[in-house]
Amino acid sequence: MAVDYVVIVVYLTGMLAMGWWGMRRARSKSEFLVAGRRLGPAMYSGTMAAIVLGGASTIGGVGLGYQYGLSGAWMVVTIGLGLLALSVFFSARIARLKVYTVSEMLDLRYGGRAGVISGVVMWAYTLMLAVTSTIAYATIFDVLFDMNRTVAIVLGGSVVVAYSTLGGMWSITLTDMVQFVVKTVGVLLLLLPVAVVKAGGFSAMRAELPTSYFDPLGIGGETIFTYVLIYTFGMLIGQDIWQRVFTARSDRTARWGGTVAGTYCLVYALAGAVVGTAAKVLYPQLGNADDAFATVVKDELPVGVRGLVLAAALAAVMSTSSGALIACATVANNDIWSRLRGIVQPSGEEHDEVRGNRAFILLMGLAVIGTAIWLNNVVEALTVAYNLLVGGLLVPILGGLLWKRGTVQGALASVVVGGLAVIALMAGYGILANEPVYYGLLSSLAAYVAVSLATRPTDAAVLAAWRERLAGRAPEPLSEPVPAPQ
Repeated sequence: MAVDYVVIVVYLTGMLAMGWWGMRRARSKSEFLVAGRRLGPAMYSGTMAAIVLGGASTIGGVGLGYQYGLSGAWMVVTIGLGLLALSVFFSARIARLKVYTVSEMLDLRYGGRAGVISGVVMWAYTLMLAVTSTIAYATIFDVLFDMNRTVAIVLGGSVVVAYSTLGGMWSITLTDMVQFVVKTVGVLLLLLPVAVVKAGGFSAMRAELPTSYFDPLGIGGETIFTYVLIYTFGMLIGQDIWQRVFTARSDRTARWGGTVAGTYCLVYALAGAVVGTAAKVLYPQLGNADDAFATVVKDELPVGVRGLVLAAALAAVMSTSSGALIACATVANNDIWSRLRGIVQPSGEEHDEVRGNRAFILLMGLAVIGTAIWLNNVVEALTVAYNLLVGGLLVPILGGLLWKRGTVQGALASVVVGGLAVIALMAGYGILANEPVYYGLLSSLAAYVAVSLATRPTDAAVLAAWRERLAGRAPEPLSEPVPAPQ
């Protein structure tokens, strides 16, 4: 195991070094939050794939394969489909808006007043996404070092908070590229073939397991439909995803780079399901399906390779965690605190935006670590976050992009009615039930259409300014650079 420990320590040290490197580049708000909006196709594809393929996609994807066979790939497949839809249909328009948050887009489209409520909902979603990713460190470090849960969360979380706080999106982008490579090598090139060979190959797997394990729809049509609603639509509107779109240097980069990343997700989905299916042959009596990944890694891989694959799992968790963390801090600072600051701070007073955003990442990071230590049920927390996101924000966001008759009153009604419906239905049906997101989304849509049609259309000047931004003809507001570190 000593070699495995060295691999992990070198990996973590490298993440911190990249944070220091990123600090020297992030000298303006644009550089710190969206990498100067100048990522090329290769870096954009890698960082986008890294953010969407986290611990749930890696450890959870293998677990679903263990439970259901090849159809366990559907959760990650729907993530890939959402990324493909975002890239092909919406990414170019989103990139041209030159904003920093989803709520800023809503304010631009509807003429203000929509951002505060939507910001609170988006903040809650990104916070819980970061928390659930941070909790996954406990599983990985337990396999490595038999480490106490709290210590593992503090260790993993502190590394992510450190490099994210130092360099913002530049540090996160560079670490994401390393994490993308590590995940590709560790999961696709090492774990996948080893697991299949150890299980005796596909013919032996077919002989050992029920035929349902090889049925593409074995997980159930209703489950697949729910995955589409939660994950595919969630990919279209999440701040953590949009913030990566904002980093693209051109429409073409956003469209084609995202398409490559979405296609990669489909391959990754199938790989995880196959590894889980092989684990079912090797260890048919595991008490918890989510233990399948760690069990195969620990028992079937040679020394050194085991460390690299565990580093791949760590990379998957860190990429999602850091992306959610900077999204959470960006929303908290730009959509919530900046509005309060505008009330209590004179408009002429200078404000160092990089330092402010850096402070918010640190603050939100500490909140994420503390909440992760306190929280027990990860699945329920993540379900609440996605239900609120999709039920409350999907309709006003897509409606704003697709329907010019939508109004700010309709958007606010949609957020409030959809959010309250989701909360009430989760209380009635249970957090993990499918009904809350179904009926919450329908009620949000009904409120949006009815209230928009019952109120005055959005002012023509607001729509004209919106069209200018969508066309990319409006310049991005400048932020002053801060002095470079000595």
